Amino acid sequence: MRKLRQADHEGLGEAELVRLAQAGDGEAFRVIMQRGNQRLFRVARGVVRDDGEAEDVLQEAYARAFAAIGGFRGEAGLMTWLTRIVLNEARGRLRRRRPMVQLDQIEAAQMDGAQVIPFPNAFGSASPEADAARAQIRGLIEHAVDDLPEAFRIVFIMRDIDECSIEETAANLDLKPETVKTRLHRARRLLREALDARLATTMVEAFPFLGARCSRITEAVLARLAAEGRLVEAPGTSAAV
Repeated sequence: MRKLRQADHEGLGEAELVRLAQAGDGEAFRVIMQRGNQRLFRVARGVVRDDGEAEDVLQEAYARAFAAIGGFRGEAGLMTWLTRIVLNEARGRLRRRRPMVQLDQIEAAQMDGAQVIPFPNAFGSASPEADAARAQIRGLIEHAVDDLPEAFRIVFIMRDIDECSIEETAANLDLKPETVKTRLHRARRLLREALDARLATTMVEAFPFLGARCSRITEAVLARLAAEGRLVEAPGTSAAV
C-alpha cells in the first residue's frame, strides 16, 4: 500500500487549475497567483503608482476573484478576467483618493507631433558596474512611467514592459486595438521628452514582482481565504494497492 503523489499543480493547464480552484483547492489558486503576480502587480501599480498600495490592491483583487471563481466560465482567458478585477479594484481606490483627469483633456494636450522613442529589449554585456547603472536607470524609468496619465500608463506597461501583443492588451483592457496603438504612441512620445533612448535597454526589468514580495502576497491571500473558510483539503491523494 502506498499513497499516490499529489497532483503536480505546477504542470497543470489553466482549465484544470480553474476547476480545482473552483473546488476550493488552495494549491491551485497558489499556482494561479504565482503565474499572474508580476503582470497583475504591474497593472495595479500602473494605476495607483505606489508599491505598497499595489500589493494591497492585488491581495483584495485575488480575494474577490477567488470568491467569484465559481462563476468563471472561460468566455475570456483567466488572465484577462483577473486583470479586469485588478483594474476595477485599483481604479476604485484611485477614485476614492482623488479626482481622475478627463482623458479627452489629456489627449488634447498631447497633439504636438513628437517622435516615438524605441524601447529595445536586448541587453549588452553584464558587469557589476553595468548592473548598478541599470538599477539607477530603472528608478528613473519607473518615475517617468509613473508620471504618465493613467490611460496611457497602463497600455505602456502591458505593451512595452510586459511585452503583451496589441490584441492581448486590447482584450485585457476592453479597448479597440486602434486605441491601444494610439495610447502607446502617445505614452512613448511623453517618455521621449524625459528620457534618452539609451535608458530604454532596462525596460523589461522595471517594476519586478519576484522573490519575497511574490511569496508574501501569495501566502497572505491564502491565509485570508483559509480564515474565511473558503479552502478545502487539496484533492489528489488516495490509497492504492
